[in-house]
Amino acid sequence: MLTSPKDTNWTVAGAKARLSEVIERAQSSPQTITKNGKPSVVVVSAEEWQRKTARKGTLAEFLLDSPLRGADLDLERQRDEPRDLPL
Repeated sequence: MLTSPKDTNWTVAGAKARLSEVIERAQSSPQTITKNGKPSVVVVSAEEWQRKTARKGTLAEFLLDSPLRGADLDLERQRDEPRDLPL
């Protein structure tokens, strides 16, 4: 249950009983639901979720922008024999 209006932590029982309030408060700040006294899930607004999960470019762009690009790393593959696995 919430202990004060600014509190953002809920028990599972409290969140179930006041789900509309959890959702309403999640529009302005993340709401944490605890289970057995430990944080279990966080409820955030759809807008916040989209912002956090939006792709920020392609893998190629990420690799091209890498600070390791041009670092002349030795990435030679080991040529060990395959290991025997039990059947």
